[in-house]
Amino acid sequence: MSVFHSTGALQARRVSPALTDIAFALVATLLMLAVHAASGFRTLSDFGGDNDSLLRLVEVRDLLGGQGWFDLHQYRMGPQGGFVMHWSRFVDAPIAAIILAVTALGGSMAFAEAVAQVAWPGLLFGLTVFCILRSARLFGGERAVLPAAVIGAAALHFIGIFTPGALDHHNVQLLLTLASLYLLLIAPDNAAASLFSGVCAALMLAVGMETAPYVAVLGLCVGGLFLFAGEGERVVARNFGLGFAGVSAFVFFATIPATGRGEVQCDAFSVVHFVLAVLAGLGLAGVASSRFVCGRFGRRLAALGLLGVFMGLVAVAAFPQCLAAPYAELDPRLKENWLDHVQEARSLFQLVKEEPAVVVARYVTPLLGLLWLLGRLRREGWRRQDWLVGALLIVAFLVSVWQVRGSTFSITLATIPLSAWVANWRSRAEANPSFVVTARMAAVWLVSMNVAWTGVAAAATIALEGKSQQAAASQEAASACQRVDDYAVLASQPDVTVLAVSNLGSPILAYSRHRVFSGPYHRNIAGNLIALDAFMGSSEEARQIAEANGVGLVALCRGNAESRLLAALAPDGLLADLMRGTVPEWLEPMPESARQPLELYRVRLNR
Repeated sequence: MSVFHSTGALQARRVSPALTDIAFALVATLLMLAVHAASGFRTLSDFGGDNDSLLRLVEVRDLLGGQGWFDLHQYRMGPQGGFVMHWSRFVDAPIAAIILAVTALGGSMAFAEAVAQVAWPGLLFGLTVFCILRSARLFGGERAVLPAAVIGAAALHFIGIFTPGALDHHNVQLLLTLASLYLLLIAPDNAAASLFSGVCAALMLAVGMETAPYVAVLGLCVGGLFLFAGEGERVVARNFGLGFAGVSAFVFFATIPATGRGEVQCDAFSVVHFVLAVLAGLGLAGVASSRFVCGRFGRRLAALGLLGVFMGLVAVAAFPQCLAAPYAELDPRLKENWLDHVQEARSLFQLVKEEPAVVVARYVTPLLGLLWLLGRLRREGWRRQDWLVGALLIVAFLVSVWQVRGSTFSITLATIPLSAWVANWRSRAEANPSFVVTARMAAVWLVSMNVAWTGVAAAATIALEGKSQQAAASQEAASACQRVDDYAVLASQPDVTVLAVSNLGSPILAYSRHRVFSGPYHRNIAGNLIALDAFMGSSEEARQIAEANGVGLVALCRGNAESRLLAALAPDGLLADLMRGTVPEWLEPMPESARQPLELYRVRLNR
């Protein structure tokens, strides 16, 4: 009987933590959705500048409308014939499946899209919270779970990539990164976990190249652990390599047509990533499978070193173009007048000069997480979980120093060590429930919450810039043409080609049937140059461009930051003239849009 009770208790302990984490993740997701529901799911009618999510919705509509699985052209953006996007169908597919399921149950297409825009990011939010909880439990023990739920859910809400309507792929990438990390944390006790960790790593690359640094560090961690632990990490390294290589091969054949499998595309999964991923994965699996190699540290070091040298030689010899800077082929005019002004592409050093408050909101909690990890290293030495979490957090922080968009990963990954930090103080407070210890625990809770630093940043902004500037910024944001209603007049017009700045490209496609030249996408070089030359050129130069490219309407949004920027850069250009109220004779203002944030001008040319 005692054996029976002991076994039952052991099974309960194994099942209960997972159920607890599922319950926490579910509650966090429901609370997140409740917050958005209280505002009437405002982000569905006000996209807040999230152009990528709108274009993803357009891409899904095109897929459901009959565009081929392998055809990633965006035909309504760019020069005549469009251009090929660098995104993955693996993100389009589940969104399209939700829409199909809802319409099959009798819902309208508009209702089905709304359901998908709420359900998809909500599902990803819940799964990401679950991965944070599981990782925090392994990293910091039972007392880290509650802090992980609170700090993690608040951080995910803050970074804004899981809001209703967020169909962009960054939330998918973040989930896959955390899933791969969690699976590696449990891999020594679960042979299948390392296989699926490799699967997640391969899918990270398939979705987008932004996660290449995290994929690389995961692979290096697996290799490093195998190098120093030998037999103890042999199965983990072998299975991770097999999962990574196998799914990379599947991605290659499942998403790239036969006619394009020889084309090198550095910014999207192509033959270069297929070759390197398969060689790396199978090479790691082969090294780890050799009992002769596993037996000694020197042999493992030599084998892994040779694999690394071979990979480097293949990359240099076969794909040298992919070793250049990410935007090396971008036209200098676009770099100067567009890319250099993209908010999420700014470096830490730019932010320190331009918006120091953003530095506080985006960099403090990752730095605190790193400092706490270093402190534990000094006190206790590295553990396996420290190696994995610390390496990913360091790389994410370095990426965020390069471009602020990387902070979405560093903020989230930092919740794991920060939860362990809070857990330590919870233990101290339970052992010594004095006022001083309790107050310190509360302070650790507070500084670990990214939302607290966001509040500090907001207060600092008001103090430094004044309330009047804050009010002016709010007024500008309100008229930046980010609401569905702003495009109602445009949508009512016969379908034509619209000349607009790149920030308006995606919403015009999403909210109307018109086509545009410009959009904030680095592959759309020709289309972006058409719009840039037209708006920054003289009225006569713009007229010639409009006539040569069949422009039917010109759209102007005075409150959009890009409009103000281009007008300032080219004070004698067409856009600056329109901003001043000077309308050339070949443009006719449309009275029905006169009182709207989005002003429309009909082109009058002799064709």
